[in-house]
Amino acid sequence: MAHRMIFNQTSYFGRGAIENLVPELRARNLTKALLITDAILVETGLVKKITDLLDAADFPYQVFSDIAPNPPVENVKAGVAAFQESGADVLIGLGGGSPQDTAKAVGIIAANPEFSDVLSLEGVADTKHPSIPIIGIPTTAGTASETTINYVITDTENQRKFVCVDPHDIPVLAIVDPDLTDSMPRSLKVATGLDALTHAIEGYITKGAWELSDSVHLTAIKMIAANLQKSADGNLEAGEKMAYASYIAGMGYSNVGLGLVHGMAHPLGGRYDAPHGVANGILLAPVMRYNAEYTGEKYRDIAAAFGVEDAYTLPLAEARAAACDAVAKLTADLGNPVSISEVGVGQDGLDALADDAFADVCTPGNPRPATRDEIREIYASLL
Repeated sequence: MAHRMIFNQTSYFGRGAIENLVPELRARNLTKALLITDAILVETGLVKKITDLLDAADFPYQVFSDIAPNPPVENVKAGVAAFQESGADVLIGLGGGSPQDTAKAVGIIAANPEFSDVLSLEGVADTKHPSIPIIGIPTTAGTASETTINYVITDTENQRKFVCVDPHDIPVLAIVDPDLTDSMPRSLKVATGLDALTHAIEGYITKGAWELSDSVHLTAIKMIAANLQKSADGNLEAGEKMAYASYIAGMGYSNVGLGLVHGMAHPLGGRYDAPHGVANGILLAPVMRYNAEYTGEKYRDIAAAFGVEDAYTLPLAEARAAACDAVAKLTADLGNPVSISEVGVGQDGLDALADDAFADVCTPGNPRPATRDEIREIYASLL
């Protein structure tokens, strides 16, 4: 079996790494940027940190900040129009997953206008041309959109989120500067950190996993286990480690896929507007328990990463349970919701959620094949 791995052309890491933005723009002979971000980052001053660099270098740009959480099709269409009117030849996606995913969709459609309806990008779209060059600059430590070939858009008319997978959309440049992630509020550090942990664990056990992806995912699991709680509590060094761990996990899952946690989390976002990381946090430990017997020895590694001293000598069933318990404890200690009722789901919503999750593009990657009824049972257990 052949394994394909796709990464950014260039990435920078570390405090002050953002100083490389303008030199990279110049080196690539780019002439004008459309900066895609959201209104909150404009208000908090993070956008100004970027525009100050562009202004100082007299590099032309425009800002498009009309991006909502769980970005809908309408945001993408507005972004395409803004790009076409701007005369820009490069996109800068600044923010968490929502601005960066929007930048990917805008860049793909600008280069492949036959997909301008946006909905036709779902799944593995047959695009012919690489995206308009994208520079991914994260301000959260979780989505890893700056290094993946995936993006997620919301179809508001049908109350669903859909995943797009396209090698043409990966940013040509990623800049992971922890100075831009330090100011996240605690709730966002928790949610995005749990998203990163879910990427790492699902990527580690997904059907497509292999030795290279295992190495990056296990590294990310160890880093997140050691740093997420401390980062949420305000430790800046731990926050820096979380920024890197998010990217490392993204390097892996982008290439090998995810599983049922994401398959079930997407409908919670599409139908109930649940923040993606929050939804992942609710689902991760329960789905890990569901998958346990289909994961070989890998839960021993997860347990050891969380400090279970006898992870490699316990009976396998006990080691698996210890891994699940450790993830559940971290989720609870962080204060993330642990039931879907906390994000607005009632008994009458279970059938639609199960239908959506069963059809989600991430679900087939799960190590344990899941039926629609089994998915509904998991949701029901979390009311």
